[in-house]
Amino acid sequence: MHASNIEKAYQMARERYGHLGIDADETLHTLEKVSLSIHCWQGDDVGGFEKPNARLRGGGIQVTGGYPGKARTIAELRMDLEKVYSLIPGRHRLSLHASYGEFGGHSVDRNEIEPKHYEGWTNWAKSQGLKLDFNSTCFSHPKADSGFTLSSKNKEIRKFWIEHVKRCRRIGDFVGGKLTSPCIHNLWIPDGSKDTTVDRWTHRALLRESLDDIFSIDYDPSRMKDALESKLFGIGSEAFVVGSHEFYMGYALTKGKMLCLDMGHFHPTESVADKISSILQFSPEILIHMTRGVRWDSDHVVTLNDETRNLAEEIVRGGALNCVHLGLDFFDASINRIGAWVVGARAALKAVLCAVLEPRRRLLEFEEAGDNFGRLALLEELKSMPFGAVWDYYCLRMNVPPRELWIDEVRKYESEVTCKRS
Repeated sequence: MHASNIEKAYQMARERYGHLGIDADETLHTLEKVSLSIHCWQGDDVGGFEKPNARLRGGGIQVTGGYPGKARTIAELRMDLEKVYSLIPGRHRLSLHASYGEFGGHSVDRNEIEPKHYEGWTNWAKSQGLKLDFNSTCFSHPKADSGFTLSSKNKEIRKFWIEHVKRCRRIGDFVGGKLTSPCIHNLWIPDGSKDTTVDRWTHRALLRESLDDIFSIDYDPSRMKDALESKLFGIGSEAFVVGSHEFYMGYALTKGKMLCLDMGHFHPTESVADKISSILQFSPEILIHMTRGVRWDSDHVVTLNDETRNLAEEIVRGGALNCVHLGLDFFDASINRIGAWVVGARAALKAVLCAVLEPRRRLLEFEEAGDNFGRLALLEELKSMPFGAVWDYYCLRMNVPPRELWIDEVRKYESEVTCKRS
């Protein structure tokens, strides 16, 4: 579509939203401030680069598909990420797992990693105008094969993983200091059992003890912030997960840590959106991992579905855009990986745009007057409002392909770059 047509469509949409008391220009300024934390692990199927041809091995995570062209080196992953960022409007972040360090061909175990192994990522991020977040990698390792890491009854196993997470927090502090932006260090562990567990109490007591040890060192929150991610169940932990939502919510709220709510880590009938207004009554910040569960925590690519829109609406309605950190967390090896990244990121941003275009004041007037018909009717009419015209204009203004034009960019990159990878 020609730029002039996009601008014309925007002006018409701007007028329609104006009738509802919404300033479309102002909503775009709001959207510009939203930074998604793009996850590195979509690019190589959660393999990492600890050794040549590294692959994901267990730990309650499974990647399906074998689409050709995945990143085989850090250089290829960065090249792919640069392409992804060029197709997403706005300024965003990168979420890095510890297993993606640059180890120079040397064998560096998880309890030996240092900031120097992530200097290359930090320098690259700075050159791209990006900020970094960090994640401990407590899976895909021989010392995680038992199904327990920080909650293991084996003291040496616990000691190993405690040291790993301590080092990850130190790396997060290093990264945040270098890039002058708080690095969110997120901790997820795969600990749990496939079948009936008799002694849940001890595992959770050990996890609490391990976390107390890990967090005994305080870091400047202007450089690094901690988040704890729960899960309902996983592959190999169907019957018992040590780090449940209740466990981490209790720990985070009493220790001043941030909760990470993954949209796929709850029962399919639970609403993650509904949890936001409760948790923010007691905690100043939340980290959200945006994903799409299909029947279970299957980490499908984010789309503009009801769950995604409801999440964005609750954040915006609560005036919480400044205290909810949005990150992506999905991995699909059955389709073009760059395309999957861009679909998910653009869908997440579209959800925020729809939310900020909502005439909240008018809806509240209906609600407070007890006019439930008016509220429902307006919510339904909003679904057919021309938010797409506003999105296209935003992409155009941010020098990113609008509408479906970005799909051709992905196909061109595939034919020129990724299809040549063996």
